[in-house]
Amino acid sequence: MAVIALAGCSGAPGVTTSALALLLSWPLEPGRRMILAECDPDGGAVLHGLLQGTLGDRYGLRNLSVAARKGEFGEAFWRQLIDLSSEDGTTESPRNRLLLPGITDPGQAASLNSVWKGLAAMFRGIDADHGHDVLVDLGRRGAFCPSGVLADQADTVLVVVRNTLRCLQAAQSRVSALAERVGDVGLIVVDEGPYPAGEVQRVLQAPVVATLPYAPKEARVLSDGADQPRHFTKSALMKAARTTSTLLAQRAATRRTRLGLPSPSMRGEEVSHAR
Repeated sequence: MAVIALAGCSGAPGVTTSALALLLSWPLEPGRRMILAECDPDGGAVLHGLLQGTLGDRYGLRNLSVAARKGEFGEAFWRQLIDLSSEDGTTESPRNRLLLPGITDPGQAASLNSVWKGLAAMFRGIDADHGHDVLVDLGRRGAFCPSGVLADQADTVLVVVRNTLRCLQAAQSRVSALAERVGDVGLIVVDEGPYPAGEVQRVLQAPVVATLPYAPKEARVLSDGADQPRHFTKSALMKAARTTSTLLAQRAATRRTRLGLPSPSMRGEEVSHAR
């Protein structure tokens, strides 16, 4: 299993919408979970986007700073998760696809400086002890703020870009800086523009790991809570997201092997033996 960080750049690449598509389409084995954590210091979007404000702001990242000061971080983390299983259009068991909502005001980001390292450790523990996957939405700035420790600790980091001239120009310095920080960056391309994957790779000096279609109608279901069209789960966007999920999991496993890191199952055995 894996911890995967998604980052963006200027030009509205759709990081959160892409992350939600991956969350809702990720292939899950029995007993496994996928958790999406909105760690964008500029604020989360799902509570008032996909969920249309129905849950208010009772849940989310901001509550963890108080819990951390009380030494209750681990317990509080699980209480802040929202079940999105029903949003994927299936009848699978509940609480398999979970969301940790982000902050609702960028001004709250300063209070989270002590939380990011705890979150990074929490995500690694979830991965190692339970075999769950974690998606981390860092937004446009999160990989370069104190929250950047989440990118440092991820199995793989990917930048969501659109293949238009404006977006590629904006992404160059961001991808380069992130590659210097974490050493290995991949790209998820939202296919809005004219440039093929080979040209995107040449310009940004990073591999295109997957491509998602530019599908505004389907994307609005995820970004703004629009009514789902018929057969939404079979749409081009969600089909591509399922394929992308497999590619990301493979990339994370390959990088873990290359770095000589133990697999989650091995680490789980070590924990049980220690007990």
